[in-house]
Formats: sequence, structure tokens, C-alpha cells
Amino acid sequence: MQKIKGVYKLFFVFIFLCGNVLAQDSSNVRRVLLFQDNLNKEFASAENSPLLPKDLEHFTTLNFFEIDTSYCIVAKFVRTAYETPFIMKTTTGREPLYVKYGEAHFTLQEIEFVLNIYQNQGLKTQAEYKDYLFLPFTDLTNGELSYAGGRFIDLQIPGGDSILIDFNTAYSPYCAYNDRYSCPIPPAENHLTLKVLAGVKKYKRYPDNE
Repeated sequence: MQKIKGVYKLFFVFIFLCGNVLAQDSSNVRRVLLFQDNLNKEFASAENSPLLPKDLEHFTTLNFFEIDTSYCIVAKFVRTAYETPFIMKTTTGREPLYVKYGEAHFTLQEIEFVLNIYQNQGLKTQAEYKDYLFLPFTDLTNGELSYAGGRFIDLQIPGGDSILIDFNTAYSPYCAYNDRYSCPIPPAENHLTLKVLAGVKKYKRYPDNE
């Protein structure tokens, strides 16, 4: 009888853990869907969209990889204080000033990575961006499945030693849609040696714009 009770106890613990995992996955999916919806609304707006006129005229939605919560990573955050500000390269002659704010340490597909997280020194003076951090990266999908110049993830300054990095919210810079924009080029050290099959896919312009 004692053994049976023990089995039941383990069973209920298993069910409880599975329920927590499913709840977390559901929360992550809802958050990603909200991100996608907001991004589509931005691109559909004649006032805010980076799209060329013909692209905007035919726009319905951006192409996204299927949501995959395995790309939702709780990384170890390491603050890197006393870094020297530097000019991040862009697709034009623009010279924005950034500083390396910290590092994200994590494992993805059994590979350990460290990505640098940056803070824009111009934006941080604006109230709405005081907690804003910037994660540009490249991976093995670039040029084939996603924008050749890499993708970005928006982050906020964490309150502790961990930070949520959800590659499902990786988006392409405006340069992927319109050549008149100036976009940061992800530093070489932020390259992931795998295919990140999450986030925004490569954009196919309307034929008249090619």
C-alpha cells in the first residue's frame, strides 16, 4: 500500500510539473502572438511603415517562423560595467554610439553561447528608452531564410542576474524593407553557429520594387 501511495505521489508531482510547463509555454506563445500582431500593425500603418509604397499597398502580414518555445531562453545575465563606448557600424555613414552593457550566457541546441547586449548612448537620454537594451545577432539562416544583415531583439535592463531572450521576437531591421534606412550591423562576436528558426523571416518585396 505504501508503495502504491508513493507511485500516486510521483504521478501527481509529474502532472503538476507538466501543468507548469504547459502554462509557461502558453504564456510565451501569447506574448509572441502579441509581438507579431503589434509588428504587423506597425508595418500596415502608412504613417509608421518602412515599406515601399507598392509593398505597403499589398501588405497583409510579415512572414514568421512557426512559434517554437524552445527558442525562449532564460539566459544568465552578466553586467559588464566600465565598458568604453564605441561606434557601431551601420549600413550608411551614420555613427551611433553604443556601449556593451552586459552579456547573455545560455545553451541552445546543446551549444553554449555568449551574446553581447548593448545600450544606445543617444537613446538612453530619452525617458521611454532609459531601460532599453539592444541585441543584434547573426545566424546561419541569414541570406537564405532571414535577412542577410542579421536580426535584432529588443530587451530591457533586468532586475537580477537572468534575462529573457526570446528568438521568436527577433525582427529584421528596416533596411530589409527599404534601402533608404540606416541600420546597425551586428558585431561579428554576436554570431550564432546554428540556424535560428524563429522570429521574422526574409521579406520578399513586391515585384515592381525589385
